[in-house]
Amino acid sequence: MNNNPTVHWFRTDLRLSDNPALCWAAERGAPVLGLYVVDTTATRAPGGASRWWLGQSLTALAEALAAAGSALVILKGDPAALLPELADRISAGAVVWNRRYGAADRALDAALKTRLRQSGRLVQSFNSHLLREPWEVRSAAGQPMKVFTPFWRAARAMGPFAPPCPAPARLGDGASAPLLACLDGLPRLAPADILRVPAHADWTLGLGQAFRPGEAAARDLLAQFLDEILESYTDDRDRPDRPATSRLSPHLAFGEIGPRQIAAATAMAEAADGSGRLSRHAEKFLAELGWREFSYHLLYSSPAMADQPIAAKFAAFPWQDDPAALAAWQRGRTGYPIVDAGMRQLWQTGWMHNRVRMVVASFLIKHLQIDWREGERWFWDTLVDADPASNPASWQWVAGCGADAAPYYRIFNPVLQGLKFDPDGAYVRCFVPELARLPAAHIHAPWLAPAAVLAEAGIVPGQTYPAPIVDHSAARARALAVYQAL
Repeated sequence: MNNNPTVHWFRTDLRLSDNPALCWAAERGAPVLGLYVVDTTATRAPGGASRWWLGQSLTALAEALAAAGSALVILKGDPAALLPELADRISAGAVVWNRRYGAADRALDAALKTRLRQSGRLVQSFNSHLLREPWEVRSAAGQPMKVFTPFWRAARAMGPFAPPCPAPARLGDGASAPLLACLDGLPRLAPADILRVPAHADWTLGLGQAFRPGEAAARDLLAQFLDEILESYTDDRDRPDRPATSRLSPHLAFGEIGPRQIAAATAMAEAADGSGRLSRHAEKFLAELGWREFSYHLLYSSPAMADQPIAAKFAAFPWQDDPAALAAWQRGRTGYPIVDAGMRQLWQTGWMHNRVRMVVASFLIKHLQIDWREGERWFWDTLVDADPASNPASWQWVAGCGADAAPYYRIFNPVLQGLKFDPDGAYVRCFVPELARLPAAHIHAPWLAPAAVLAEAGIVPGQTYPAPIVDHSAARARALAVYQAL
């Protein structure tokens, strides 16, 4: 079956460059057919923002595969049944994919490997998503590590990261029609079918203005970051009012770029500079990749962390059931400008600055004492970079119930956070335009502004902009008491 086609099952690796499974398929020499399955059996379906991104990304991937002489087939259903059936129909000699790390994903992969090998096919899986496999970094006792700093130190001490592999020059002879003709009757989709939005209710317009999905866009964004932003990254990365981050997170989540590509390009930029001035910025940037790695390390050892706190004692935490407060938080109507700006940025663009993510998460959990899982679910639906590892791990970190969690007494003061990281109020003015005319001295606490200042800015407290839904000092005291009791 050496000359029979190879099926590459795309999942969180929607790219041609640094795709180890695709490189192996190309080296095998037979025609390659790309497959993506919209999994109707998944325990957690992608959120709305992720579906939008996926449709755009699959469109770009289909074009790239066609240019390389291959094709992309999108099927909808149960991959446990569809993958073997497709392999049978085209008489595939091999099936390859890159690994995922959730418990259900691993079980599915193991079952498919057994079934496909029993039918006489070659089956290979590879790592394209991480710098280190979750089972590779362990404590001295051979256990999963629960604190980030020693984890990342151990991951770095293992030696250089594997270099990225180039995109295959060709994946076939361009004559995919005979293979595709064998698939009549299968539940096929076009990329546009992933998310269809009525023209009169296209909430994705803001997403499209903020991002350009696809492998080429990811490559361009990385180059721009290294050329224009890296040199000030450590100093400015916490400033949501500045273009000071890479914004690569959604491209990483969908595998349009891989961490090895980012690490290698960063090292090259640092070496090319030669002055050493980029070293601390490059190290800080790589540490953010390290947090992503650590999140997958946690997912591998705590597969239910989207639903269950890693620290078991938090199962009895007395969360508040407050639908009105939750709705105010979701739509950026809390009365705290930095919180509202972040939640509106999320709603409008599908993304939020990382510093502000911590502030809004702390506000939901500690000011409102609403279950962190409510926030995690909202982010899952609205973030274009919603990730099965980073999203729950980060929410558990803020809640204090994760493996390496923020201390319970860390309760962000949203006014001070705004003053420190958005000192001129530019971020708030961008996403909370009703406050645009307020001076910087008052924009992060408009309820304290003199009446004349509010009138000059056209603000009627409680009408044009809501009053704070909770008092910070009282909420902080209440949260500390509950956490101390726990």
